[in-house]
Amino acid sequence: MPARASRDFISALGVPDSLRADTVLATLDIDAAINAHERWKDRLLDSLEGRTDDLDPAEVRRSDQGELGRWLHGAGADLLGDQPAFAVLLARHDYFLAQAALLVELTQQGQWARALQVFHGGYRYGSSQVVLLLKELKRGLLQGS
Repeated sequence: MPARASRDFISALGVPDSLRADTVLATLDIDAAINAHERWKDRLLDSLEGRTDDLDPAEVRRSDQGELGRWLHGAGADLLGDQPAFAVLLARHDYFLAQAALLVELTQQGQWARALQVFHGGYRYGSSQVVLLLKELKRGLLQGS
């Protein structure tokens, strides 16, 4: 995300008041959420490489699961849901999960080549977008608090 778009995202969140920023930071450990989000890569690679088959695409697709998903659909929505940029983060998170679920489905169907395309394409893009938006959110919140 270019620097201007980053500033636009933060300003669109409307988080200049320090109370809101402090409250958001108190409800979500953004670094832990990023780390948990990035661990999905290992789980999906384990699935793709046949080391595990315990992933259910329907569960993977659910955006209200995991630390970040629960926050996005709970405290995050309560605190920032009125901001248009929050909808962008939510949509990117949903896209990431849809790509992860597709990758699991393709792997379970034995469509290795297509699964690898998704992994290196839509999944990687969706994941990087979520991480980037979370980092920008944190930067904006720290500046606002």
